[in-house]
Amino acid sequence: MDWTIKSASDMGRAIGAGELDPVALTQAFLEKIAAHPMSDRIYARVTPDRALAEARAASERAKIGRRLSPLDGVPVSWKDLFDTAGTATEAGSALLENRVPVADAEVLKTATAMGLVCLGKTHMSELAFSGLGLNPITATSPCVNDHGAVAGGSSSGAATSVAFGLAAAAIGSDTGGSVRIPSVWNDLVGLKTTSGRLSLTGVVPLAAKFDTVGPLCRTVEDAAQVLAALEGRKAPDLRGATGVKGRRFAALQTIVLDDLAPEVAHSYDAALAKLRDAGAEIVELEVPELALSMADAGVLYTTEAWATWRDQITAQPDVMFAPIRERFEAGQVASGADYIAAWHRLDNLRAVWADVTAGFDAVLCPTAPNLPPKIDELMELGDTYVTANLLTLRNTRVGNLTGGCGLTLPTGVPSCGLLMTAGPMQEDRLLRLGTAVEQVLA
Repeated sequence: MDWTIKSASDMGRAIGAGELDPVALTQAFLEKIAAHPMSDRIYARVTPDRALAEARAASERAKIGRRLSPLDGVPVSWKDLFDTAGTATEAGSALLENRVPVADAEVLKTATAMGLVCLGKTHMSELAFSGLGLNPITATSPCVNDHGAVAGGSSSGAATSVAFGLAAAAIGSDTGGSVRIPSVWNDLVGLKTTSGRLSLTGVVPLAAKFDTVGPLCRTVEDAAQVLAALEGRKAPDLRGATGVKGRRFAALQTIVLDDLAPEVAHSYDAALAKLRDAGAEIVELEVPELALSMADAGVLYTTEAWATWRDQITAQPDVMFAPIRERFEAGQVASGADYIAAWHRLDNLRAVWADVTAGFDAVLCPTAPNLPPKIDELMELGDTYVTANLLTLRNTRVGNLTGGCGLTLPTGVPSCGLLMTAGPMQEDRLLRLGTAVEQVLA
């Protein structure tokens, strides 16, 4: 049996039952990474010594019945913006070349204490500032459905490490869609957590007011288990989370349905039809206030990102991928008054959003309005790159702006997903609901 393509939860159960040894499992992943023709485009650095040491400890715990969590001994990958003690953490940028932290990021410490095995660090968009995953500075990860297309960003290598069977699960970050975009384009489940739920200590920042940490996985159950490991707690009980009869969903109309690729539109309509057939109520929802904050997104994101990185960028502008550098530099334009006014409008949107969505179990829309663009076409840069990046991030950004949590699920159509958004700190409820929706879509 090839365990490398099974779910992380299934691996954990097999370890607990004595059917699978963490050392053998880790060795299988390391051998597969070493032999895979595209692994250099997926992993920035592999950490075999650490992985095998952690696997040996997990194996000993399993033998004496002292496992630390259901995922104790399961190998996962980490996006290259999570500090890893003694291992370079460069966030996909030459600005951070040879940056070697002395300590693990807080979430990595917690996950290690729960028994997760660290396979290594995955490639990403430069400084996490793109939803495409195109990175000629380090490497551009391939989409699992089209190796000539981008994988989505910024957690590009995170998604592809799972999609290509080179990790059981991956940990990424999401500021405007960076967990959900690569998840949808690689047919995975991706969970965007609420801002502030998981520690950002030891995580290379982009825009800290929007930065979040989240898992990219094969199943909703895996997402629940990885989230629990990142928090050092027991996962929510997903048993009995079946059926959507009587559930009430809002199908968002404002902005998110504009300019959909035909495959995306068809897959979304089919997903809604399946939910209706299963007994769910779906109500169309317009939120006009959303348009104002979507227009403000450039001010909200780039101003904070520029404030965070301006010294490093000004010192070495030529080492950056030009479209990423230019996006940062756009943060110089807004005045302080513009920035504060944008936040006032966003606070108003969040209040309105909480009010109009209060009667729904979740808000639905297509995860990404487009399909993965070709790498060669994006390298023409100019309007092609900018337009594709903004369109890619449009729908997922709704969740970051409104301040809640979000879960993307595969629809069965390659690189097309259903996005479910819920309120702040409602991850456990959303994961239970996502389990039921996952079964309907399957």
